[in-house]
Amino acid sequence: MPEESATEVTAAGIARLAGVGRAAVSNWRRRHADFPRPVGGTETSPSFALGEVEQWLRDQGKLAEVPLRERVWQQLSGHPAGTVAALVHTGCLLLLLRERPRAWVALAALPDDRLAGVLPEALEEVLTGRFGLPRAVRTPTAAETVPAVPLLRAAAELSAELGGARQAFEFLLGRHLDANPRQYTLTPPPLAELMAELAAAAAPEGHPLATVVDPASGTGGLLRAVPHPTALYAQDTDPDLAALTALRLALHGDADIRSATADTLRADAFPRLAADAVLCHPPFNERTWGHDELAYDPRWEYGFPARTESELAWVQHALARLRDGGTAVLLMPPAVASRRSGRRIRADLLRRGALRAVIALPAGAAPPYGIPLHLWVLVRPGGDQRPPAETLFVDTAGLVPDAGRDKLPWPTLRNTVLDAWAGRGGEESVARAVPVIELLDDEVDLAPARYLTAPAAGGTAPELATVRERLDETLRRTRGLAPTPVPARSGPRPLTTVGELARTGALQLRTGGSGTAPEGGDDVPVLTEHDVLSGGAPSGTLPGGGPAEEPVLVAEGDVVVPVLGGGSVTRVVDAATAGAALGRNLQLLRPDPAALDPWFLAGFLRGTANNRQASSFASTATRLDVRRLQLPRLPLADQRRHGAHFKSLAEFEEALRLAARLGEQLVQGLYDGLADGSVEPG
Repeated sequence: MPEESATEVTAAGIARLAGVGRAAVSNWRRRHADFPRPVGGTETSPSFALGEVEQWLRDQGKLAEVPLRERVWQQLSGHPAGTVAALVHTGCLLLLLRERPRAWVALAALPDDRLAGVLPEALEEVLTGRFGLPRAVRTPTAAETVPAVPLLRAAAELSAELGGARQAFEFLLGRHLDANPRQYTLTPPPLAELMAELAAAAAPEGHPLATVVDPASGTGGLLRAVPHPTALYAQDTDPDLAALTALRLALHGDADIRSATADTLRADAFPRLAADAVLCHPPFNERTWGHDELAYDPRWEYGFPARTESELAWVQHALARLRDGGTAVLLMPPAVASRRSGRRIRADLLRRGALRAVIALPAGAAPPYGIPLHLWVLVRPGGDQRPPAETLFVDTAGLVPDAGRDKLPWPTLRNTVLDAWAGRGGEESVARAVPVIELLDDEVDLAPARYLTAPAAGGTAPELATVRERLDETLRRTRGLAPTPVPARSGPRPLTTVGELARTGALQLRTGGSGTAPEGGDDVPVLTEHDVLSGGAPSGTLPGGGPAEEPVLVAEGDVVVPVLGGGSVTRVVDAATAGAALGRNLQLLRPDPAALDPWFLAGFLRGTANNRQASSFASTATRLDVRRLQLPRLPLADQRRHGAHFKSLAEFEEALRLAARLGEQLVQGLYDGLADGSVEPG
């Protein structure tokens, strides 16, 4: 059986191949008797043979050519051995391609059966040379290589198309992580870079981060952020993650890579390691971390952690794996800074000079996204170092009020944190060095907000007066924009759907969420779902680190519709927003101006009944099928007349939003001013 027949694809994959919605695939299955039969999956979520599906789509004229990256992904995700195993095998091949490109040229000329027979030996040589023995990456056997040969050949082609083996692996790994968001806890790349920079900034002068370890490495994002290391050590309890991390790091640079599968706290794979730095995003709130078995472990120099203090066990493990003066940066839940059960360990960390800084991040910086997490910066005491007299506290939460993970201004956060560490000033509402003696009370509460001056929410009395003037002006404008309802005189009108308009060429449909930031290119802002719902400017950023992938850029006159949440919201792109990238969970409708007025289109798509009949309520999240949205068939002149009214409604809505924001600012500012004495009662 050829590999294409063995590789399976779901209805969602078929929709992606053909550039349609899943509803269209369901219709094809019902209407076409020759549609391929399921070969796997379940009754509610069947899977189909990729080769049969591609042939059927070509016969129907629905598929001219499958893009190479999509073809490779479908082969990988539908591989009989499973996606992760196929991804590991692909990573091994890409490492061979990177390390010995001439050897692969000779191997690629062989027929499939001979290639499958000799490839394991070639991979074994490369893996042993790169990782040594024992290692986390197992060489695939000849039996495993036989069905994978077409995938491996296609992956080599993808490497050439994307500009290298690293880019190809990052693309495939990224697709796998995006397809399984609940299976992995990821550290966002901007946060990983900040943690690596903090570790470097905290290191003694003349001591670069040559040897770095991550004892809870996950997919290797933290170690990947370290610039120019000599050796990287990764450890994870999941053997698949340990293998993927090893391959990812080996493809990323030339450092010596050691990746191991083991429970770090119970059975550390690197017990004699003395690293320059530790970067760690440990698991939070673990109750079964080994409390009973590890009571006399020598790592607990600062006190035996309580069963509920697994994070303090990770802190002490990190310190134990450092050389004297080595630095560690750990991502921590905020409760660790103040729980009573950990106060004695926190106190000893302060007394001995191990804990140098606690940095509060805004909510949305990393999973769990609803919690404002902390960074702990630690230095292993030793040598001639004297314990510092002060500990730095930084609180960045106030820099981005009400921000979601798509809205965080990472350059501002990075500069604020690094400037605070370097002692380059800043407001006491953001950063302050506190004498250690002031911290050693009965609670040893290390929450940064406790030691920083709270900024005034509304400003000074003159600033609040200016807010009042803007509010008065906005309310007057709002009254002038308020529409007057006029009873309708006409009867029912013939309707069409967005899907039909797309088929006839009256508009184009595009889906947001794809695209990556090009290395060294200009920053492209992202129009996020939150921006559309709130009426704000594009506030997101494109993800980096993977192969360059063109995002969908919005143009003036486009209509953007959120597809999750069940709300009837649309947005017509103006000149200020044009050029932004389209974010996740957004659908773009680009009308032909000779056939459709954008404001007419946007207005009718907002109808409550229209959204209800076009939405799916089968799961906990309501999803809108944009193709099913309806609008009347009207001449362009009548469309523009309706569009003018819809545009006026949008201006009225924006004025209401502004009035609400100004009113909230004035109210909170007066509350704060009266409370702190900066404003007198009138």
